[in-house]
Amino acid sequence: MASIRMPRLYIICGPAGVGKSTYGKLLAAELKACLLDSDTATEPVVKAGMAFGGEDANDRDSQVYRDIFRLPVYECLYATALENLRHVDVILVGPFTSEIRDEKWLAALGEKFRVEVEVIFVTCDEEVRLARIRKRANPRDALKLRDWKSYLAGSDLRPPAFPHQIVCA
Repeated sequence: MASIRMPRLYIICGPAGVGKSTYGKLLAAELKACLLDSDTATEPVVKAGMAFGGEDANDRDSQVYRDIFRLPVYECLYATALENLRHVDVILVGPFTSEIRDEKWLAALGEKFRVEVEVIFVTCDEEVRLARIRKRANPRDALKLRDWKSYLAGSDLRPPAFPHQIVCA
């Protein structure tokens, strides 16, 4: 009789433009896992809410986005992941910028989901990152590109504060 492996949760994190979504799709195909990308799963709702509130629908760097949408976006991903983890591996893709600074976050995820959790931090050279962001021409990146140096200066590009893998994409 074949042994049954418990599903696993993979967190793909890192700054904008490093290749998180691309890597997540490749890993999901390889593992035949459920892919939940924060952009794909929640983007229409966030855009509608930001526009309804009179904000720039594409702004993901504003305090308004952080105060109103950031946590609910992640909670949506977590709830959907929990339902899927009963059957298959799940890959969550998102920046998780604050969470990866918390040394206890990895353990908290393990307790929340009751599965093994693997965190993969995706990174790349800054020139490659800038070129990718320009090429994808996503309206969400307009503010970043308007003043790239200031955006970088305000970005925390350090890897997670707990055990993780690093993928250079």
